[in-house]
Amino acid sequence: MGNSFCGFCACIDQASIGVVERWGRFEKLAEPGLHFFNPFAGESLAGVLSTRIKSLDVRIETKTKDNVFVQLLCSIQYRIVKANADDAFYELQNPKEQIQAYVFDVVRAHVPRMTLDELFEQKGDVAKTVLEELEKVMGAYGYNIEHILMVDIIPDASVRKAMNEINTAQRLQLASVYKGEAEKILQVKKAEAEAEAKYLGGVGVARQRQAITEGLRDNILNFSHKVEGTSAKEVMDLIMITQYFDTIKDLGNSSKNTTVFIPHGPGHVRDIGDQIRNGMMEAASA
Repeated sequence: MGNSFCGFCACIDQASIGVVERWGRFEKLAEPGLHFFNPFAGESLAGVLSTRIKSLDVRIETKTKDNVFVQLLCSIQYRIVKANADDAFYELQNPKEQIQAYVFDVVRAHVPRMTLDELFEQKGDVAKTVLEELEKVMGAYGYNIEHILMVDIIPDASVRKAMNEINTAQRLQLASVYKGEAEKILQVKKAEAEAEAKYLGGVGVARQRQAITEGLRDNILNFSHKVEGTSAKEVMDLIMITQYFDTIKDLGNSSKNTTVFIPHGPGHVRDIGDQIRNGMMEAASA
């Protein structure tokens, strides 16, 4: 509901304050409600001011210490002090322009002493400095500064692009470090697994050879006891010849092997047996 008045009376709304004059001179402030005036005595309602909080957005372009042009968007929230409404009514013709001028002056004096990174980190300090300066100045005119918000800091487009590229490069560098660490751990684990596999494989081969040796020994002893007149050497030669022919059979049945040339004949078989026997004897003597 708006304020209504005529020459003899006026109704002042809530969150408003009226300015009453007598013969063109300030007389008093009119609180919300119905008021009567005596025009024959020179009383009149000069104007009505709102005591609600108002908001003013100010966009400032300035330069930082590292020569980067930025735009700052400030939101100033202010209101008229009821007790000093007459000062607000008579002293300032355009309060918004006055507030904007002081914001420009303070920001352009403070921001050039900061780098762009410091400005992003300390934008609250900039807002606090502007608030303190405006409170001192505008308080004398009947205005109270409630809050100042540094809504946004907008660098030049080329600067934003460069900052994004720097951030991307840093993240890629960090990702490559993590990737290298992961590959290092993978290689270490792979090497440990291969070493463990070779160890277990060696243990398996040793056990296999031990079992073969024990089996051959048992066969030789059984054959020697059951067939009279045979020595352990003859039984060993017979077993080696059998193993030799089994090996040749396996080579022939395997489709993955290429042509293999090996010496064959009774004399060569005896030579192979002698070589194996001599090798075992040399190993035993060593």
